[in-house]
Amino acid sequence: MSDQTTCQRDARPRRLILAGAHRQPGYCLSCGIRAQSVCSVIDDDDIARLAETAVETLVLPGRTFIEEGAPATDFYNITSGNVKLFKALPDGRRQITGFATTGHFLGLAVSDQYAFGAEAMDTVRLCRFSRARMRQLMDDFPRLERRLLAEASNELVAAQNQMLLLGRKTARERVASFLLERVREVPNPSEDVPLPMTRSDMADYLGLTIETVSRTLSWMRTERLVAIGKGHTVRITAMERLEALAAGEAA
Repeated sequence: MSDQTTCQRDARPRRLILAGAHRQPGYCLSCGIRAQSVCSVIDDDDIARLAETAVETLVLPGRTFIEEGAPATDFYNITSGNVKLFKALPDGRRQITGFATTGHFLGLAVSDQYAFGAEAMDTVRLCRFSRARMRQLMDDFPRLERRLLAEASNELVAAQNQMLLLGRKTARERVASFLLERVREVPNPSEDVPLPMTRSDMADYLGLTIETVSRTLSWMRTERLVAIGKGHTVRITAMERLEALAAGEAA
């Protein structure tokens, strides 16, 4: 029997009424993720302008803060926590299309509506930017507009990679590719890589069954490609072999 994903059936998404306070310029100057986010293109002397537009927001686990099809009124810069992105089907099922974590910028809609939904997997902190005020900043700071265009290009590349993963790769190649995606999110590839998503979420994203994902991870551990740690973490123990597997080059 071939592996087929079962889209998650979910009730109407629980939505958190977003609230928060504007960032202080001093906070933005010392923000630990500034170097890896779109904010890095704003000079220190001008960071107060950016802080005036940012509303610090807390999203509790399991809460939706972007609804697919809703008016695209805001951008979101994740400062801590993990988010899953999904598309909804008319019968209530959801297909996970990606994951986002610290430093990711969400909400770059090409239309007036969000093309996906976003739900917090754990407690998420983010900076929320009004699209109208962000447009003003882009007019004043062309480098910010270029950085946002680069983020949009990265999203397109990720979508193309996802099409390849679902359309052509084997189960082992898919799981290997997924783990390598997670490695790119950590500063040191030799460290434990967090996997905050459930096995069900992984299976949904990869177009596999939960059993196949678990079986593949067990095989990788037996082959000493990875070591499964405590607290939903994994450590890559044979990076070159895992990369070869993901690329379809493994013997």
